[in-house]
Amino acid sequence: MAEDSDLEKTEPASPRKLSKAREQGNVPRSRELATFAILLVSGGAIAVMGVAMFRGLDGVMRKTLSFNAVDVASTGMMGRDLLEAGTDGLLMFLPMAAAILLAAVLANVVMSGWVFSTEAFQPRFSKLNPLSGIARMFSRQSLVELVKALLKGALIAGVAGWMIWRQHDGILSLSSEPLDAAVVHFAQITLLTFIAAAAAFALIVVLDVPFQVWHYHHGLRMTKDEVRQESKEMDGDPQIKARIRSLQREAARRRMMQAVPKADVVVTNPMHFAVALQYDERRMSAPLVLAKGSQLVAERIKELAREHRVPVVEAPPLARALHRHVEIGETIPATLFTAVAQVLAYVYQLNQAMNPTPPSDWQVPPNLDPATRGSIGTTPETATQGTG
Repeated sequence: MAEDSDLEKTEPASPRKLSKAREQGNVPRSRELATFAILLVSGGAIAVMGVAMFRGLDGVMRKTLSFNAVDVASTGMMGRDLLEAGTDGLLMFLPMAAAILLAAVLANVVMSGWVFSTEAFQPRFSKLNPLSGIARMFSRQSLVELVKALLKGALIAGVAGWMIWRQHDGILSLSSEPLDAAVVHFAQITLLTFIAAAAAFALIVVLDVPFQVWHYHHGLRMTKDEVRQESKEMDGDPQIKARIRSLQREAARRRMMQAVPKADVVVTNPMHFAVALQYDERRMSAPLVLAKGSQLVAERIKELAREHRVPVVEAPPLARALHRHVEIGETIPATLFTAVAQVLAYVYQLNQAMNPTPPSDWQVPPNLDPATRGSIGTTPETATQGTG
């Protein structure tokens, strides 16, 4: 499809896509880095263990090629000697092989971190298709790898040839030197040539590693449609999210309504707002808002209050201030202590059957009463507000 073309894959890979790629074993790799690590470790192992390995091989050859008349007459001598020679040779080269294996693993870990995936072990019959194989052989990636291999070979061979040419006099003089001196001299020539070739390979690695990282992320780019689809999958469909929020609000409203019977008083507007307050002087430093709402929610709060014999007090400025400035589960601010104290005192007198007269002057600061700023009434905000 056109939307999946490379021209439209302009967005960088998301963290989720990168994570899924890692789970499948798809991580940036540099063959040149692994080869360079193996080359260095091999050269270092030969430099450190070369003498010991040479002496060990010499001992194996002497032991294997030395036999007496009894051994010659024995039919199992040859097999036994070959087995012993193979075992000794394996043990001799085992440390070097282990160091090379460790270098190859660490080179990939440095490049992309530790990744273990069984994806590569799963059978894929599509890889058996000869047409797909031929297409991969002549693909752009294969052409790039071929050019890289030719340039790499030309560079290393050129550097090694240049070093040999520079030391050709010393090479020619090896035949006239004593054997021990010639061996040492030849080792020096080989070491210098190896160092020069390794330096040329290091240049290739420095260029290849950033290229492989760029190529990896370039290949995982996404179209804008893929980004939107992934965002929808992660965040959820907007309609589903809206439904979830609606259910959450409904659950919160039910919990709020269940708390109304525990209130000590419900303060009302009386037409627009209702706020349920609770105060226990032994446990609370200030009265607590248990529930609040406007319009239909306010009516339901008042109905529940009457059903459970919770006093309902009409204090319009206080109801407006509490509804606007205090959230459910919060204590009232200090600036409203006086007004709430008036309500609680009135309720106390009611409970004592004193037939008190409701206060006419509620001590609510003007800056907390929305009515003083023209925001009272059935504005769009108050008309739609449920639980605040």
